[in-house]
Amino acid sequence: MAITVEDIKKLKELTGVGLTDAKKALTEADGDFDKALEEMRKKGLTRAEKKGDREAREGVIDSYVHGGRIGVVLELNCETDFVARLDDFKQLAHELSMQVAAMSPLYVSEADIPEEEMGRVKAELMASDELAKKPVEMREKIVEGQVKKHFVEKVLMNQAYILDDSKSVEQHVKEAIAKLGENIVVGQFKRIELGVTE
Repeated sequence: MAITVEDIKKLKELTGVGLTDAKKALTEADGDFDKALEEMRKKGLTRAEKKGDREAREGVIDSYVHGGRIGVVLELNCETDFVARLDDFKQLAHELSMQVAAMSPLYVSEADIPEEEMGRVKAELMASDELAKKPVEMREKIVEGQVKKHFVEKVLMNQAYILDDSKSVEQHVKEAIAKLGENIVVGQFKRIELGVTE
């Protein structure tokens, strides 16, 4: 397949790499854009994971109101004030606010789930009649899977991303990390729904 300048530019925009790297990726993929994009994403996500340990103290507070009935305030952090001012970063914060409004998560990540809540759900599942029918040696593994499944929609980072459900919110954030070159972390969020109290 022929490699076009348009494809190189498009790959550069989508992955945040330089033109030379984008051209190299397309050459290695024999001009197959989707294959090149997949490879670049893998490389970018690997780099993004390495950036995950860096401290993120700058950022923005974004707010989103849906139909006058649901409101969200979300803190999105990055490493530098420069990145915090970029439109791509602000757009990510807004997309995540929309995600919270639509999907109503309770926690940012699994690490935020209180141990007592995790223990309560696990105990409930362990006591179920359905589990009693399973072999003893399999019960712990089954409950582990059920606990994970129980919390998947309650944890923002584990949810399917509303604007592209082929990936999770965490994958979407990692793509932004790869593109913007800094660690990005959701600090906190608050969701308010008219007539609903916690």
